[in-house]
Amino acid sequence: MTAKPITVLGSINVDLVVRSKRLPAAGETVTGGAFYQASGGKGANKAVAAARLSCNSARQAAADSPVQLVGAVGDDELGRWVCDQLGREPLDDKHIRTLAEHATGIALIMVDAAGENLISVASGANAALSVADVNALDEDLFAGVFVANLELTLCTVARGLKRAQDRSATTLLNPAPAHAGLLENNVLKQVDVLTPNEIEAEHLTGLSVTTTDEAISAARRLQQLGCGSCVITRGAAGAIVVDADDRVTEVPAVEVEAVDTTAAGDAFNGALAVALAEGRDLVEAAHWASRAAALSVTRRGAQPSLPWRAEVEAAFS
Repeated sequence: MTAKPITVLGSINVDLVVRSKRLPAAGETVTGGAFYQASGGKGANKAVAAARLSCNSARQAAADSPVQLVGAVGDDELGRWVCDQLGREPLDDKHIRTLAEHATGIALIMVDAAGENLISVASGANAALSVADVNALDEDLFAGVFVANLELTLCTVARGLKRAQDRSATTLLNPAPAHAGLLENNVLKQVDVLTPNEIEAEHLTGLSVTTTDEAISAARRLQQLGCGSCVITRGAAGAIVVDADDRVTEVPAVEVEAVDTTAAGDAFNGALAVALAEGRDLVEAAHWASRAAALSVTRRGAQPSLPWRAEVEAAFS
């Protein structure tokens, strides 16, 4: 069976990362860290994850990739650098806009020895990608599996989801960061699969999401608010899948020694999109996605940590 194409509408950032023994408290300075720069952004991360997991070789040409990334960068040194990095990946990057009047998005990331992180983002060009830009895209980009997150403006994301829904694509929304406007504007009605983590699910529903039963209740509440299926990711506790037929499945996490959890959610969502594009059901897709996410947390950085398909197959064969 030929896999469906995957379009990712999302943010493109440059990650500026400091790794230290522990995260600072408010007002505190922690010294002795190590710095590195990496290509990132939740949209770009998901696209890279999906692209690497869609192909059998790092040598696959971008022209042969089923994954297309729609986003924006600034006309600056960091924008050129991140586009160069993305150009090395097996994905179609021709729908990345360069906006002269905006800076490239920046994420300041702190990671501790246990792999936990704190992130602050300056959106830059990401916030300037508009509804008009989405309206100008070819119809073919809205077929197959359509993936979005919320580091763009809500109206831009909503327009992309609506165009995809109109083309009967499978729409996947990772509501990160959580945005109350999803509920106020009925955006969830355009979402086939919603993938919040516990914090995002709690923010959207107002319900506590600390136990399995609470996660199931939150997922069902999000379905009542409009989405078809809900997958709540829970870090080391795995994930809860509540599908459109109200079937509940607990997906256990794969036990690994975490080094950096920055891109775990993006690895999960990228892998989930690939599995759905290949025709797997949602539960099977979530199991496969959890394996990809597990591999990602054993490595440093966002995009540098994202595994290739052969690595997932070798690790979990």
